[in-house]
Amino acid sequence: MKPIICYTDPGHGWFAVKRADCEALGILEKISPYSYQRGRTVYLEEDCDASLYFAALRIKGIDPAYIEKHMDRRHPIRS
Repeated sequence: MKPIICYTDPGHGWFAVKRADCEALGILEKISPYSYQRGRTVYLEEDCDASLYFAALRIKGIDPAYIEKHMDRRHPIRS
C-alpha cells in the first residue's frame, strides 16, 4: 500500500484516501461532516474519521504509512 498523504494547515489535518476504499471497508456512511469529499477522494479529518479508517485497515491486517504535507495558511481542502 502506498503511503497516505496527510495535508495539514495551522489548524487541522486531513488524510486523502479513495472513496472506493472507504466503501470497501464499510466506513463511508460513518464519516463525519468534518471530512470533505471531492470526486473520488475523501479527505478524512485527522481525529475521529482518520482513526476509523486506520482501525478498519488494521483489522484487515494492513499497517498504513503516511506522508505529511504542511501548508502555513488555510488549506484549500476546507473550501
